[in-house]
Amino acid sequence: MRFLTAKLLLLILFPASMAAFAQNEQSRLFETVQSLDTQLFDAANHCDYEKLTAMVDENLEFYHDQGGLMLGRQSFLETIKNNTCGTMIRELIPGTLQVYPIKGYGAIELGVHRFHHPGHEKEFPAARQLGMTRFLDPGAAEWPAGEAQFLHIWQLKDGAWKLTRVVSYGHH
Repeated sequence: MRFLTAKLLLLILFPASMAAFAQNEQSRLFETVQSLDTQLFDAANHCDYEKLTAMVDENLEFYHDQGGLMLGRQSFLETIKNNTCGTMIRELIPGTLQVYPIKGYGAIELGVHRFHHPGHEKEFPAARQLGMTRFLDPGAAEWPAGEAQFLHIWQLKDGAWKLTRVVSYGHH
């Protein structure tokens, strides 16, 4: 009787402990990817090409609904240098981040981000910290902030996370 009770108790507790383990793993993955996102865009916002180089896979594929397909880390870095560095700040919209594991590979990151363009430094305090002060003139024209959805695929290889695929879409 005692053996049957113990067995029954194990059958009840085992699924609950497995669910708690899975939830804990998901929480750790979420925190990891959230940190990667923060690091990636801190580097992009500060034009830190060394950090970006370390975080982005050499064979990056970047799909942009308006810009088309960009292949390779070098093209990505050149695009940031020539088009966004010092003129745009990316901000993750709070509460939109979603993270899902990819078995044996890494993780999928989904979310919505906002891009602050010239003129918005007046309302986006981080712009001053990033040195984007050339548009602080009270008479400067305002540009609307742009928003888009994104999907990032991160690979965990040899203990290091690398961004391997980007899809940026729904820009408005």
